[in-house]
Amino acid sequence: MPRTFTVSDSVVVAASPAVVYEQISRPALMGRWSPENLGATVRGEAGEARDTYVGMVFDGHNKRGPMRWTTRCTVTAADAGERFAFRVHAIGPRTPRLHGPIATWEYRLEAVDGGTRVTETWTDDRRSWPDAVANGFDRIATGGHTFADFQARNIHRTLSNLKRAVDGPAAAG
Repeated sequence: MPRTFTVSDSVVVAASPAVVYEQISRPALMGRWSPENLGATVRGEAGEARDTYVGMVFDGHNKRGPMRWTTRCTVTAADAGERFAFRVHAIGPRTPRLHGPIATWEYRLEAVDGGTRVTETWTDDRRSWPDAVANGFDRIATGGHTFADFQARNIHRTLSNLKRAVDGPAAAG
């Protein structure tokens, strides 16, 4: 079965693109919304930096069931109020030692009536993997799903959680 290499979803939140960007462009905060990510540690001197910039490297800390792992990521787009993206290029249980193209994550922001449309996109960068190998690995790693199906659900949950956090209790009632 051929793989789906890209999945995305969108949500409208009741905040300006600048406010949303301030949240999603800080990798350490992602654990507040993501069902898998627990946050991140920015590497090097940028660890104390407030602004995200292209080339910034961070380690994402993740958990799925009893499994935990760390990914090494590099910011590839940091356009304030418009776009934030990063590529995942290493993975490991505690230290990301296995290097290679893994995935790219992107968040696009668009001002709309009532706030900002946030579109989250996951792209499978494992292009050199044969489909059969990738599908087999994916089903083991996700409990029976392809990564595209698994990430589509994760994206939906992340965006729903982001909306609840940004819109606040007043919007929920």
